[in-house]
Amino acid sequence: MADTTPSLALPLIAGGQAQKHVTHNEALALLDALVQLAVLDKDRAAPPASPAEGDRYLIVSGNPSGAWTGWAGRIARFQDGAWLSLKPLAGWTAYVADEAELYTFTGSAWMPFRATITALDNLTRLGLGTGADADNPFAAKLNKALWTALTVAEGGSGDLRYTLNKQAAGNTLSLLMQTGFSARAEIGLTGDDDLRVKVSPNGGDWFEALRIARETGGSPFPVGSPSRTCRF
Repeated sequence: MADTTPSLALPLIAGGQAQKHVTHNEALALLDALVQLAVLDKDRAAPPASPAEGDRYLIVSGNPSGAWTGWAGRIARFQDGAWLSLKPLAGWTAYVADEAELYTFTGSAWMPFRATITALDNLTRLGLGTGADADNPFAAKLNKALWTALTVAEGGSGDLRYTLNKQAAGNTLSLLMQTGFSARAEIGLTGDDDLRVKVSPNGGDWFEALRIARETGGSPFPVGSPSRTCRF
């Protein structure tokens, strides 16, 4: 039988062992160090001068010094007046308090958790700089946005085509422009498959400035009173 557990290297109590409480307490101390792992910092190359009992650090420096010499990549915990070295396994995560960031151990290095995310699938909501909701499951609050083509050198074609799709001709597919969240212009397929450009002085009254017929490509300029239709 092994002397320690395979994942956390917790000491096991042997049959007939004397002073079982020593081994038991050692295992509890290791659990206290590793479960819900949160460290104070990851950028130190040497121990602090006056650590508190239970303080933990990630040692990402390639050449740590002092009591941490030779502990690169490890977790250091100050316990019973001395530093304890804990060797992580691939997949372990740690919260770094001074950065408010999660780090993941890859097996050779600690990486920011966000840097390890390469795909997000089937999200129900996503908000960038603002909150998303049921009506706007994707929401972004920002001053600039950029879409650029994947180049041939990067494995792409160099082209960029932005595709929008609606369910049927009677639905609306449009780009709506607002001022203070009040609509002022709309471009798209609004209620049929003709391309329309409309403007509004108040978000309620609409003037159709241009319509391009889908069958002919003709562009009759509509005249008359503004419509009162509003879809927002």
